[in-house]
Amino acid sequence: MADQAKGQTERPQRRRRKMQSVTMMDVAEFAQVSPSTVSLYLRRPEAVSASAGSTIARAIEKLNYVPNLVAGGLAAASSRAVSIIVPSVRNAFFAETVAAMQNTLRKEKLQLILGHTEYDEREEEELVKTALSWAPAAIVLTGLSHSDTTRRMLQKVSVPVIEIWELGGQQIDAAIGFHHDQVGAAAAKHLIQQGRRNLAYLGARLHEDRRAKQRCDGFVEAAKGAGVTVDIVQHPAAASAEVGGMLLSEALQALPQLDGVACSNDHVALGALFECERSSISVPERLSIVGFGDLSFSAACNPPLTTIRPSGDLIGREAARLIIEHMAGKEPEPQISIDTRFTLLHRRSS
Repeated sequence: MADQAKGQTERPQRRRRKMQSVTMMDVAEFAQVSPSTVSLYLRRPEAVSASAGSTIARAIEKLNYVPNLVAGGLAAASSRAVSIIVPSVRNAFFAETVAAMQNTLRKEKLQLILGHTEYDEREEEELVKTALSWAPAAIVLTGLSHSDTTRRMLQKVSVPVIEIWELGGQQIDAAIGFHHDQVGAAAAKHLIQQGRRNLAYLGARLHEDRRAKQRCDGFVEAAKGAGVTVDIVQHPAAASAEVGGMLLSEALQALPQLDGVACSNDHVALGALFECERSSISVPERLSIVGFGDLSFSAACNPPLTTIRPSGDLIGREAARLIIEHMAGKEPEPQISIDTRFTLLHRRSS
């Protein structure tokens, strides 16, 4: 027992490795400039002379310095982060917008903080609270529908609040996007122009996806206004090719004369195309199909998918532009609304 105890006491103890922290003062000393010059370089590189900037950059690289964006010692550093909150990081529509924003903001040394809600307003509320604790340069939200708490919080902040991907509702501040009911109407009018008289809207997650529901409403209203038969077939699950196949199968059983469908997005439309192939339904001779999104596979489908392309990249660039202008001191127009519109791409599926 004594030998065992001795062995335990002689066992070398592990020591936690201490990380050395490089400060802005260290960078200033290494570059032989003042700390205020380093701070200015980190915030506005163009405001520092070329020679001082290159010296500071070399010092940062040599010392592996990482700026603390919320440190009190870096004046206005917290304003270099932009919070963007989207419904889903799996959705290619929003990925395009985020990428466009990041590409533009990166040139101004601004960084994005990304959050996603899975279409849950309570989750959005928590993400907004977290974002505000970082004192961001701006907050970008998806859509115009938010909880009362979120709306109250954002109406009190002094930074820009930009709502993207939707127009036509109550704005908090700026809004950039398009009218989704007009998208649905455009799909219905296109199908009717192709001679279709028995229509259906195939929708996924319409109880949560407010914008897909708006497209559905616009589709139904335009179809009824034209005097054609129209119905809605929906599924509570997220949009997918599997859901699209199930929805079309259900629609054909309920509506044997169905000859035209619009889908809540291209994933649903792809599933509808697959179901047509399984059921030997000719497209577009027997059934015309319209999607939404113009996703990467849409032009490569067999047949290529008629779809409606939202300007997701333009939405991102316009949001970034408003943020950059605000930081440059330009006063934005109150309640500005920017319509990025959409494009119907007529392909062989219709």
